[in-house]
Amino acid sequence: MARKTKEEAQETYNTLIDAAEKVFAEKGVTSTTLNDVALAAGMTRGAIYWHFKDKNALFQAMCDRAFLPMEAMLNEIASTPHKDPLAGIRQLNIHFLNLVTGNEHQQKVFDIIFHRCEKNSELIFFSAESEKRIECLAKVEALIQKAVDQGTLHADTDTWIAMQALHAYVIGIVHEWLEDTSAYCLMQHAEDMVDIFLAGLVARPPLKKPRPAEQACTMRLVVNQA
Repeated sequence: MARKTKEEAQETYNTLIDAAEKVFAEKGVTSTTLNDVALAAGMTRGAIYWHFKDKNALFQAMCDRAFLPMEAMLNEIASTPHKDPLAGIRQLNIHFLNLVTGNEHQQKVFDIIFHRCEKNSELIFFSAESEKRIECLAKVEALIQKAVDQGTLHADTDTWIAMQALHAYVIGIVHEWLEDTSAYCLMQHAEDMVDIFLAGLVARPPLKKPRPAEQACTMRLVVNQA
């Protein structure tokens, strides 16, 4: 009986997240109430509070469910020794684009985040998520550093800038594609779009430059010497 109860609780949990996705997409996150979600799920507010503390917790759970496959892939690639770390980065980003285009939940969640959500103080997801974001980006930068160590990328490659550019490029693709998903088949062109970036990274990687503070110190040194 306990096992059945656990399965029923999980089913209720998923039903509530499905309902939240639907209502958030229709009304926007800020305008949605927990009562809206309960009505869409055919349940009571009590059912929501049994699983979620508040709307922020529900929003967090919705995002976690969508992001989990991507995080699992990143962790697997980051923890596996690669003869070609750029191939791992390629696999990761193609996987990401295919998930967003081929999975209804991921596509809907990203559309909500990009277009149906106000990033205000009421949603602590965005501040709390920054730590997870930093951790994930650090793993990508580590893969780029491996490519530098192996000689695939220039020895003076600025791995931090390369990681930031890659992240902005891929997220930008998804953001713009969700504006008009009929414009082209992203799944069909995912490999080409990732390869475009990686080819540019190999051909002309960003090279390390003095940070602003270092540049200021250098300028002061030149002035003093003069």
